[in-house]
Amino acid sequence: MEKKVLVLNLDHTPVAVVTVQKAMVLSILEKVSILADYSFLSIRTVDQEFKYPAVVRLDEYKNVPYRGVLLNRGNLFKRDNNECQYCGSQKHLTIDHVVPRSKGGKSSWTNLITACHRCNVQKGDKTPEEVGFLMKRRPFKPSLSYFLSEYAEKNAEEWMPFLEVRTVQSD
Repeated sequence: MEKKVLVLNLDHTPVAVVTVQKAMVLSILEKVSILADYSFLSIRTVDQEFKYPAVVRLDEYKNVPYRGVLLNRGNLFKRDNNECQYCGSQKHLTIDHVVPRSKGGKSSWTNLITACHRCNVQKGDKTPEEVGFLMKRRPFKPSLSYFLSEYAEKNAEEWMPFLEVRTVQSD
């Protein structure tokens, strides 16, 4: 698997993840500065050797509108570690509204959780408190850094000093 490169804005906020080829082109065009590299990798040409970039910073501030993390099934499951927030099962996962829609619950990061089919059916049209369920953790709106740090923990530890690790934002 090819390593990815984290792109930071001039103020060190993450703005993108790109391929090493894109990062090298930006570096050669002097649009970015390399802040960290993968020490065990390099890029070789016939007569030169370059460090393999891990984190680059734009040399000019770019006004990138922050759209937030998209609320979808995949991101919700990822936030909840692909497990039911009531019993911990990793099978037959569904999405549950903590406060049911029939009781005014919205489809938002702070009201949706991952639940197995069995727990979701058992909970039905009630709140967790009404059926005696305890959640493993309260639902929250994840930041972009939250998801990037998850990737970094597994694939790019060089990114960690540049990310707000596991930050939680309110809705």
